[in-house]
Amino acid sequence: MIRAAVLTVCGEPPAVTARPVPIAGAGQELVTVAAAPITPLDLLCASGTSYFGTPATPYIPGVQGVGHRVDGTPVWFATPAGMRPGDGSMASAVAVPSEDVVPLPERVPLAGLAALGLSAVAAHSALTRTGGLVAGEQVLVLGAGGVVGQAAVQLALLCGARRVIAVARSREACVRARELGAAAAVTLEPDDDVAGLAARLKEAADGPVDLVLDPVFGVPAAAALRVLGPGGRLVNLGGSASPTAPFDSASLRSGSLRILGYTNNALSIVERDESLGVIAGFAAAGKLSVAHEVVPFEQVATAWTRQASGAATGRIVLTF
Repeated sequence: MIRAAVLTVCGEPPAVTARPVPIAGAGQELVTVAAAPITPLDLLCASGTSYFGTPATPYIPGVQGVGHRVDGTPVWFATPAGMRPGDGSMASAVAVPSEDVVPLPERVPLAGLAALGLSAVAAHSALTRTGGLVAGEQVLVLGAGGVVGQAAVQLALLCGARRVIAVARSREACVRARELGAAAAVTLEPDDDVAGLAARLKEAADGPVDLVLDPVFGVPAAAALRVLGPGGRLVNLGGSASPTAPFDSASLRSGSLRILGYTNNALSIVERDESLGVIAGFAAAGKLSVAHEVVPFEQVATAWTRQASGAATGRIVLTF
């Protein structure tokens, strides 16, 4: 038998129970799980209100995790839990499609990589693939307090940016961004308007910005557009601040600016794995990390509630 976090009622936290050891079928591998993060996608799917529909219960949540193959090789893996029928990473062992198992460097910190996971893939791919980051460019990262934003600050510099400006909702997050390498950090204020925030961003920048990474949209995105130089790009990954943004036509046309959308769902398996390889290499070298809490698996119910309520001090990673 294995230990598993089983969700029986949508909207309620999962509970630890015993399950039979999974059997790997054709095209699958058995992975012994070392750590599994509690991600926003896990919480959304388990709420029963996601665009994937209400999941069939009971099921084991967890759309990603890290662990070891039977031969001991450390791996990252993905699952469809909550999106399609099947169990996820929040169990001591899981059967995973072979194409969703990615080997990792021996020295990579597994809990740290679990915290990075697909959020770091989004940051890396949005910067380098969609955004076309070129060495020597100045990058503005909105939402720098979140996992995607923290990863983006570091990855922009690691991938050649000459300077990064971070924008976050709290002064603590701005301090963290400076510690991660941002040359300047701007704190969002509750009464910020587009013009006022744009003025503060321009003051923090060293000349025109070339690329904006935007997981928030709304007023921050509209303000960021005003500090982009000619041919500048804004890559949007989400709308945590607002589903709409007050862009004006003159700002777009005067600089021949580009607004680009990004989703991990558009990545091929090869592209995803390439980004994971880059991320794992940086993490193994001690150059890339995000704020996270490591919590024993047995405390999954409490951890789940804390992550859902925003009471956690970073992404929670369950460890076995």
